[in-house]
Amino acid sequence: MTPVKRWLGFPYPLGATWLGDGVNFALYSEHATSVDLCLFDNMESRQENIRIPMTEHTDQVWHLFLPDVRPGQLYGYRVSGPYDPKHGLRFNSSKLLLDPYAKAIAGRIEWGDEMFGYVVGGENEDLARDFRDDAWGMPKAVVINNAFDWRGDNKIARPLAESIVYELHVKGFTKLCPNVPEELRGTYAGLGSTGAIEYLKSLGVTAVELLPVHAHVNDKALIDRGLTNYWGYNSIGFFAPDAKYSSSGDMGQQVNEFKSMVRNLHAAGIEVILDVVYNHTAEGNHLGATLAFRGVDNISYYRLLPHDPRFYLDFTGTGNTFNLLNTRALQLVMDSLRYWVLEMHVDGFRFDLASTLARDANGVNKLHAFFEIIHQDPVLSQVKLVAEPWDVGAGGYQVGNFPVLWAEWNGKYRDALRSFWKGDEGKIGEVAYRLTGSPDLYQHDGRRPYASINFVTAHDGFTLNDLVSYNEKHNEANGENNQDGDNNNHSWNCGA
Repeated sequence: MTPVKRWLGFPYPLGATWLGDGVNFALYSEHATSVDLCLFDNMESRQENIRIPMTEHTDQVWHLFLPDVRPGQLYGYRVSGPYDPKHGLRFNSSKLLLDPYAKAIAGRIEWGDEMFGYVVGGENEDLARDFRDDAWGMPKAVVINNAFDWRGDNKIARPLAESIVYELHVKGFTKLCPNVPEELRGTYAGLGSTGAIEYLKSLGVTAVELLPVHAHVNDKALIDRGLTNYWGYNSIGFFAPDAKYSSSGDMGQQVNEFKSMVRNLHAAGIEVILDVVYNHTAEGNHLGATLAFRGVDNISYYRLLPHDPRFYLDFTGTGNTFNLLNTRALQLVMDSLRYWVLEMHVDGFRFDLASTLARDANGVNKLHAFFEIIHQDPVLSQVKLVAEPWDVGAGGYQVGNFPVLWAEWNGKYRDALRSFWKGDEGKIGEVAYRLTGSPDLYQHDGRRPYASINFVTAHDGFTLNDLVSYNEKHNEANGENNQDGDNNNHSWNCGA
C-alpha cells in the first residue's frame, strides 16, 4: 500500500467534500465493523490503487480527510460487517460500493455474477456469501468541485397557476428535436441549446419536467435481453446527474453541463422540475445486486419484513422500499433535495410514487416526518412540490389527500376525460368537477385548484398518438408484454 497523508476529518457533511486544501470523506453506517476508502487512478484500474482504513467514526459516521486528494479523484468504499441475511445484514467487503452521497459517478456496470453479494445459483440462494471481487466492473464515484459561474442566475418562482409543464426525456427529446445541433442530441447541452429552448418557447412552455436524471442502472436482466431502462426509474445515485446524458464527459463534467443547461433555460424564463425516485433503489429485492446502500447498511436504508428481515417490504413493485423511517436515510433524501435546489438551481420536484415516501407502520400518513421536514425547511418549502399520489401498496391511491404545499398529478382528471371522450355514459358531472379545478379534491384542505396538475397522458402507458389510435397499449418493442406503465388506463376509442 502506498503511504498517504491522512487526518481524522469530519463527520459532516456526508460524502466527499472538496475543501480547497484536500477532500473530506464521510460515510454513514450504523452497523458496520470497519470501512475502507478505495482510491483509483483511472477507470481502467481493475483494482483500487490505494486502500485506506477509516479508523475514526463519530455518531455512526466513518470519516477521513486526505490533504493530497483533489477533484477528479475516483473512489469507492468497502464496508465490513456480518453477512447474515436472515437478520437483515448483508455486509460484504469483497464488493466495491458507490458512495450514497456521490456527486458524480463515472462508468457503467459491467455485469457479472460478482456484482451480487451472494453465490448466484447456489443452493441457498442469497444466504451464501460470494467472496469474489467486483471492482473491475463497478462504476466509481468522482470527487467534484462545486464552483460554477452562474452569471447572475435567479430563481423564477412562477406561480403554479401560471405554469405550463412539459414532461420530457433528456435523450428522447433532444434526439428528435431537429432544432438541436446533431453533436448535442441526447444530452443536457442539447436541452440547453438555443434550438431546443426556442422550440419550447414556441409551445408556450414555462417549465420542463425532466424524467429521472439521477444516476441510474440498467438491470442485468434487461441487458441480458438487449434492452435498457430507458425512462430511468432505477436510481443508484440521488446526488449525481446521470453521465449518459453528458456530451462533455463523466469525470465531473456532467455536473457543470447540467448546471449550464439550467442556467440557459432560466435565462429563457423556463423552470426546471426533476422527476425524482426516492421510493426505491436499483438494488432490487433480496436477489438483487450489491452496489451501494445494501452493502453500506442494509438494515438502515431499506424497509425489511419485521418478522423475516431477509426479505424486503415492497410498496413500489421494484423489489424494495427506501427506509424513510430511518433518520439517516431520511436525511439523505433531504440533503439530496436541498443539493439540487441550492447547488444545481432546480425549481421543483415531481415525486415518483410519493405515497410510499409517507408510509409508516400503519400505512400512508399525512403527518409523516417526510412532510413535516419539508414543510418547515426554508429552502424546500419554497419550491414546486408535485406528488404522484399513489403507489402499489394497500391504501396507496391518495389523489386529493396530500397536505398543503403539495400539488398532485390528478389521475382522476386523466381518467374522467378519457372515459368521457370515448363515450362512457354518466361522466358529465365528474368532467365538470375536473374542468373547474376538482373542488371535490382540493377545496376543503387549504389548497387551491392549481394543486391539481391536469394531464391526459404522460410517460406511463400510452403515448398520445397511441391513446387516440388504439383500445389497448401497443408497446411491444420493449419486451414487457404491454405490462409497463399504468395498466388501468382507459384508452380513447378512436378506431384502428
